[in-house]
Amino acid sequence: VQLQASGGGLVQAGGSLRLSCAASGRTFSSYAMGWFRQAPGKEREFVAAIRRSGGSTYYADSVKGRFTISRDGAKNTVYLQMNSLKPEDTAVYYCAADRDIVQITNTPRFVDYWGQGTQVTVSS
Repeated sequence: VQLQASGGGLVQAGGSLRLSCAASGRTFSSYAMGWFRQAPGKEREFVAAIRRSGGSTYYADSVKGRFTISRDGAKNTVYLQMNSLKPEDTAVYYCAADRDIVQITNTPRFVDYWGQGTQVTVSS
């Protein structure tokens, strides 16, 4: 699976962005998907995840209520809608895919596939 993330940019605090991650191949429905982020000088952190079916979603406490993860099987794409952005959301955002959602939420070092990052910068 190859993942291509896009949609990052510069936005003012309080604004919104939608990230997209397009997956190659015909097995998109076999993978749970997730988003992570890494700010300068900090470790990569979990942001959100969605089950293969799309029926359940999971969020870091820091983004709960502001970010929404979704997936479109017809387009082989996962999205991260980010609202009410804060300067502390500034980071490089990465999408990830794994057959086991627990790898995404609990043990990201074992995640099977990663996309390249997309920069999100929130100005105050």
